[in-house]
Amino acid sequence: MDRAAVVHRVSFDHALPTLAGLHTPEEDRWFFRERMFTTCELWGYFDNRELVGIIAFREGWIDQFYVLPSLQGRGVGTALLQIAKSRSRSLSLWTFQRNRNARRFYESQGFTLIKETDGSANEEKEPDALYFWPSDR
Repeated sequence: MDRAAVVHRVSFDHALPTLAGLHTPEEDRWFFRERMFTTCELWGYFDNRELVGIIAFREGWIDQFYVLPSLQGRGVGTALLQIAKSRSRSLSLWTFQRNRNARRFYESQGFTLIKETDGSANEEKEPDALYFWPSDR
């Protein structure tokens, strides 16, 4: 879980540098150990025995999904997302509106934009976007 927290933080801070430092490394580790590990199915992608991507999902939702910036665009995210899709009837997720790379990725993977908000309901107070993927099963 500690390494998952590192993948999360490095990826998050790279995508949204203005939000860097929102949480301490200790808070990130606690979050993954106490929240994600206990409520979600977690999968990791390893490259040369190093954790480089993570996905945390539960029935109908992707809660966390991060790939190290140096490995984005190389199939890691697609492989992780396929695991969640294969185990779900449908999936929803939130991403920040200005995370254009993530939005393009989700849309290329069959997710549809459902709504955008002003961010007043999220911790970061950052405008966000809700996406949905319906399974064909």
